[in-house]
Amino acid sequence: MSLGPLIPVTSADYRQRARQRLPRFLFDYIDGGSNSEQTLRRNVADFQQLSLKQRVLMDVAQVNTRTQLLGQEASMPLALAPIGMAGMMRRRGEVQGAKAAAAAGVPFTLSTVGVCSVEEVQHATQTPFWFQLYMLKDRDAVLSLMERARMAGCDTLVFTVDLPVAGMRLRDTRNGVVGGRPGSGLSRACQLAMRPQWLVDVGIKGKPHTLGNLSELVEGSNDLNAYKRFIDSQFDASVTWEDITWLRNQWQGKLMIKGILEVEDARACAELGADGLVVSNHGGRQLDSAASTISKLPAINEAVGDQLEVYLDGGVRDGVDLVKAVALGAKGVLIGRPWIWTVAAAGEQGLRDMLDVFQQEVATTLALMGVNSIDELRAEMVER
Repeated sequence: MSLGPLIPVTSADYRQRARQRLPRFLFDYIDGGSNSEQTLRRNVADFQQLSLKQRVLMDVAQVNTRTQLLGQEASMPLALAPIGMAGMMRRRGEVQGAKAAAAAGVPFTLSTVGVCSVEEVQHATQTPFWFQLYMLKDRDAVLSLMERARMAGCDTLVFTVDLPVAGMRLRDTRNGVVGGRPGSGLSRACQLAMRPQWLVDVGIKGKPHTLGNLSELVEGSNDLNAYKRFIDSQFDASVTWEDITWLRNQWQGKLMIKGILEVEDARACAELGADGLVVSNHGGRQLDSAASTISKLPAINEAVGDQLEVYLDGGVRDGVDLVKAVALGAKGVLIGRPWIWTVAAAGEQGLRDMLDVFQQEVATTLALMGVNSIDELRAEMVER
């Protein structure tokens, strides 16, 4: 006799639920990487190659996971990474993610290409959040987006620098999301018809299907294809460190540079006055065959960790991975796929539950390692 479905607990559990709930082309959009997805797999596999040292009889009765991230109090060293079009995975997905993050006491990062605007997220949460931005060819548009973010209470700008051109995300090509192959429209229509829950929750109740932060730049359009054409036209492959210096001069809040893998680029971040950087390969969605982020973290932290805060994203799937990253030098981690899989599968409450499990995993891992706080973690506690 069946006892019914298992209760989802881990990010992997929610990933499976998201696969079952989303149309395939949307699941592949958040799940996939570039080309043959080697970097995507390395991000996860290289965490699995790391062992933690277990110590016993160390008095761990007062374990504390709290920390500060860019001056903001956090319940654990974790933030939600920016996810493009999260509102297409669950009704007003960015708002649900932001509300869950606020309840959990961790920062939320809104993507430039989110369905929900900075104003909508601010109204729904009344909590400061981070805003992620790309460099657009239209510099006035960049200034406008920064001003909207500032007016919505954002004091931290997460600026992504590893997208001079879009990576080759072949799952999207296979699904007809890019390339416009014959029959792709019919294929997507069939996928939508097989997901009635999504059709009601997002397709009908989740409107408007626009990119809220770009609504002033793509006026009068409710067509996501129009937004895609605008974004494609605005990728600026000519951006250099001089442009980032210009950005630093324009933005008076905290600045975090996202997309750093090499020590030379980390030093450039420090020299221009960034407050932090994210060791990131865009979740394996840009240069395939790039190194994993956890393998690059120690050298970058050694080079600039005394000048700015070093963060990491890519491959973090649970609280144990988080502890490994912090021990190797990260001030904190950003998680992307785990939170969007969870929101897609179970909405705001599911994400609250998953973040609670994350924090319990961090606390338990610290205790079993014989340490009482995040600040006690050291690189020698990790073995390769």
